[in-house]
Amino acid sequence: MNAQITCPSDATPLAAPGPAAADRGPTPGYLDHARVGPLSRRAAAALTAATALAGRADPADLEELFALGDAARTSAARLLDARPHEIALAPSTSNGLFTVAAALQGPGTVLVPRGEFPANVYPWLRFAGRGGPDVRLLDPDGQRHITADLLRRHLTPDVTALTVSAVDSLTGHVAPLAALKEVLGPDRLLIVDAIQGLGAVPLEADAADILVSGGQKWLRAGWGAALLLIRDRCGQRLAPGLGGWAGVTEPFAVRHPAPALPGAAAHLATNPDFPAAAAIGAAVDGLLDEGGPAVVGARIRATLAELLDRARKAGAEVLSDGLGPRERGGIGTFRLPGHDPATVHRTLEAAGVIATRRDEWIRLSPHASTPSVAADLLAEALRTLTHSTTGPSSTTGTPGTTGTTSTTESSPHAHPRTDVQEPTCPSS
Repeated sequence: MNAQITCPSDATPLAAPGPAAADRGPTPGYLDHARVGPLSRRAAAALTAATALAGRADPADLEELFALGDAARTSAARLLDARPHEIALAPSTSNGLFTVAAALQGPGTVLVPRGEFPANVYPWLRFAGRGGPDVRLLDPDGQRHITADLLRRHLTPDVTALTVSAVDSLTGHVAPLAALKEVLGPDRLLIVDAIQGLGAVPLEADAADILVSGGQKWLRAGWGAALLLIRDRCGQRLAPGLGGWAGVTEPFAVRHPAPALPGAAAHLATNPDFPAAAAIGAAVDGLLDEGGPAVVGARIRATLAELLDRARKAGAEVLSDGLGPRERGGIGTFRLPGHDPATVHRTLEAAGVIATRRDEWIRLSPHASTPSVAADLLAEALRTLTHSTTGPSSTTGTPGTTGTTSTTESSPHAHPRTDVQEPTCPSS
């Protein structure tokens, strides 16, 4: 009989997933790592072990638990070519970006490309007028991604920072971070939301003055921990806006505020989620052991290229098809002219191909572990659509049609999911 998990506020017991379900991993057609990367076995094992330490809570266990945060920062420093004290663990990408927005004092202007994912827009808007710099949205001249030439044309004396995604969440375009930093120069900050790139492709991380990335996508580390990199070269320009008791040298001093800790730790509001820290540290170690982003990224790009080739053969239009091999990350997006995008998405899902729909576009994001059969599943599902002569799939949609997004990485509750999820207790 399965074990039962009972929520305190709900008398109905929930069946716990059995060992077979836990070891099964994603389906062969899972192509949605840009939304959620299922936990790697290494990260899952680290999370389980850390949770066991927290459950015992003996002094030695707690010391070992707390040390996992330091280990994760050390591993992240290897990945990002940084010093461990330049890295802190934030709860999420959004929290890390809000932390930076609170730390970046005005006057001045931060440039934000208009096509940025909302997580990299709202922190700057919320702190504009509250001590932070003004915000100027950059229009990308008909293309979603920012170029060095576009930045140069908009670089006025009041600009103090540019914030940009390392990889665009829709097109998969890899931002030219080094070229952007060269245009900005040493006196302006390059702030990078790296969640759609870190673990999927090599990034020019050296160019980033500040970099933030959660672990729940390409790193496959789950939620609860994000890497917050603040390089020493810009540390003095940031105030510890959200820094709390965990970010000071004497948290139990008689008088406050106490001096801030050196490095990125000055911006910590409280201690990290230590089991989540263990998971993201293990995920980074696993990535490095597999050869790092260059090796893993090459496998991801090769798999994505095969998937997009199958889509083109079915008559699909690929977004940003002119991107060069090194300009595309792990994301590829297509639409099928003459077919309702919602129907395309449902048909793929019914065939075991899990992807995200963004309006008329279907976004594919495989990983290095994605099996070759995924391309066959995609091709067969598209063949079914394109060879159908009846039904709404061939008549109800036109290119350019927009509709309600069926799955997005930011709002798992706003749109229904049809894949099975582990039950959770209600939070309120």
